Amino acid sequence: MDTKELLKKVRKIEIKTRRLSDHIFGGEYHSTFKGRGMTFSEVRQYQFGDDVRSIDWNVTARYNEPYVKVFEEERELTMMLMVDVSGSELFGTNNQFKKEIITEISATLAYSALQNNDKVGLLLFTNEVELYIPPKKGKSHALRIIRELLEFSPKSSETDLGAALKFLTNVMKKKAIVFVLSDFITDDYLQTLRITGKKHDLTGIRVFDEREETIPNLGMVQMQDAETGAIQLVNTQSKKVRMAYGKHYSERVAYFQETFTKSGCGVLSCRVDESYVKKLLGYFKRRG
Repeated sequence: MDTKELLKKVRKIEIKTRRLSDHIFGGEYHSTFKGRGMTFSEVRQYQFGDDVRSIDWNVTARYNEPYVKVFEEERELTMMLMVDVSGSELFGTNNQFKKEIITEISATLAYSALQNNDKVGLLLFTNEVELYIPPKKGKSHALRIIRELLEFSPKSSETDLGAALKFLTNVMKKKAIVFVLSDFITDDYLQTLRITGKKHDLTGIRVFDEREETIPNLGMVQMQDAETGAIQLVNTQSKKVRMAYGKHYSERVAYFQETFTKSGCGVLSCRVDESYVKKLLGYFKRRG
């Protein structure tokens, strides 16, 4: 992609996603996440109408009258976008690759955070961490994130979410809002997700294409694994082959949903031909 074409693409995504975050997501993002970044400030005497759940029982016992804890909303939060850039993200049958939808969702989330004066960082991963951009504020920083999402060329085409989560835990010392964007055609990340989910407010956004769910009956077909590059001849006429593929795919999806839910993390699935705007809004409203 030459520079002129890249700038044109960046500008197109910037205009679309900024409009979405300005008019739709800014307020939803604020109400969903802002109230969660609370720091303890002081205690004061209980007043009629105060929430009994905020009573500080130690201070109450000491002074023999009720005292409540007073919290302050943290002025800024940090958002981390963890984006899977492995080979399978280049799959698409409805005139859009999964990668393109992931880029648009990431840009919309980034602008929603920046609109609320929060920092945004980016972590691109395959079976290793390919790129890490520390969280910062500002329009030029958001444009750099979009640029990397559009043109970054990964060294590997495989996926290891566990390794990326481990890196995030080591590098992010303070609690952050974390969105993991992937098709989640991978497994073996339960342990690391549990650790990361305790420390951060984490959501998995699964972007998928309906044509991945089943193999159509096309006879003998030469297929290439997008992640390993291996080519093999597959008899798609065989019901057994089609069933085995469908089982493998549905097992990965179930693993994603169960693992994230068990770890106390949010889950959101969006098909490439669906409106991610409706999906994100619905998710924010459910959580708000």
